[in-house]
Amino acid sequence: MLDITALLLAAVVVAVSASIISRKWRWRQVEKLPGLVALPFIGTTYIAFLTKREDRMRKFDEVIKRFGPIFRSWIGPYPSIMIQKPEYLEKIMSSSELIEKSTFYSFLYPWLGEGLLTSSETAMGTSVNAQNETQSAYVNAIYSISELTIKRMIKPWLHTEFIFKRSSTGKEFYKQLNILHGFTKKVISERKSARKTNVAQIQAPQEDDIGRKRRVAFLDMLLDASENGQKLNDQELQEEVDTFMFEGHDTTSVAMSWVLMLLGHHPGIQEKVFAELDDIFRDDPKRRPTTQDLNNMKYLEMVIKEALRLYPSVPAIGRRATKDIEIGSYKIPEGCLITLNIRHTHRDPDHWPDPERFDPDNFLPERVQGRHPFAYVPFSAGPRNCIGQKFAILEEKTVLSYVLRNFRVETVDRLEDLQLIGELVLRPMNGVNLRLRPR
Repeated sequence: MLDITALLLAAVVVAVSASIISRKWRWRQVEKLPGLVALPFIGTTYIAFLTKREDRMRKFDEVIKRFGPIFRSWIGPYPSIMIQKPEYLEKIMSSSELIEKSTFYSFLYPWLGEGLLTSSETAMGTSVNAQNETQSAYVNAIYSISELTIKRMIKPWLHTEFIFKRSSTGKEFYKQLNILHGFTKKVISERKSARKTNVAQIQAPQEDDIGRKRRVAFLDMLLDASENGQKLNDQELQEEVDTFMFEGHDTTSVAMSWVLMLLGHHPGIQEKVFAELDDIFRDDPKRRPTTQDLNNMKYLEMVIKEALRLYPSVPAIGRRATKDIEIGSYKIPEGCLITLNIRHTHRDPDHWPDPERFDPDNFLPERVQGRHPFAYVPFSAGPRNCIGQKFAILEEKTVLSYVLRNFRVETVDRLEDLQLIGELVLRPMNGVNLRLRPR
């Protein structure tokens, strides 16, 4: 028995030593960066899985304050370089070569495949009904998948698919995945059936009677590209639908929630928004906004942009260094993961005076003109920026203008009491609680 124990102990010592030696030899350049002490196998992920879910963002902020603006962490055996200065982000985001997503986006492959989000509204012609169905299975499954993905990321022993599938976390992940895929398959199937019964409409001219382009649901465009498998096969079609269903609802809904929360805390700014809307809709307060109306909502747009500065829907994004690069005074070797901490970039005091203050005037034209172009990147930037950013702003203007024309928003929770979670998107742990009073 003692011989077996000694043998196991020796094996552990050898494995740990090999892990340390391998890390120091292969990634010796990385070790020159500041950062937390890394342990064998788990790296620095202990800081996350030993911290309560609701406290992780606060703990992460402490680490960034201590080691930023550039430092290294270890996600298991993988080195990740954390950066936040706009000058550093520019080096990555503007590159046409450094466009490969971080290794950990592969954890989303079972859900989103290699669609637009992971690859190197109305948009689907289908409603999720999240507003009417507060316990929407689709929405709840997205929240669960997001939480489980982060749980997998911070626990290196779950990185291997063989172990993950057999763990309680993995079993729950694939259970929720069946709900998401079931929904999108239903959307595609119903749309295909509708197209068969409306052939004349599908084959209608691309322009209306006065020469304007007809609006086509994005799903119809995908189906056009997938007929007979010429451009998209069924699997690729579903991956794109899954991606746009997720990216098109979760990010914009949380962004609008932050706008309402911030306006509830700043009634003076809220009244300025209402005054602008009152002026635009003076002829008919109940009518739908036109494209011209949306373009005239200049101050509301400034408010939306400032909310995205303080609370970007996606607080961080990841890339993989496909070649050796220099960031700051450090050499980052090929193969490193690079995490771009957008939320902290947006609060950099070198580029944002009084960065914690909610101030829509930050987006007055004269202020924008003199600012570093990568100091504000809520939709990323460069070759991999979000293709839906203009649509997202218009969507938010449309919804928010309805709410703010009809209701005065009051807050229930104090901003300083909110516990943030950054599981794919940035949201309060317990949602946004507001009081709406009819105007």
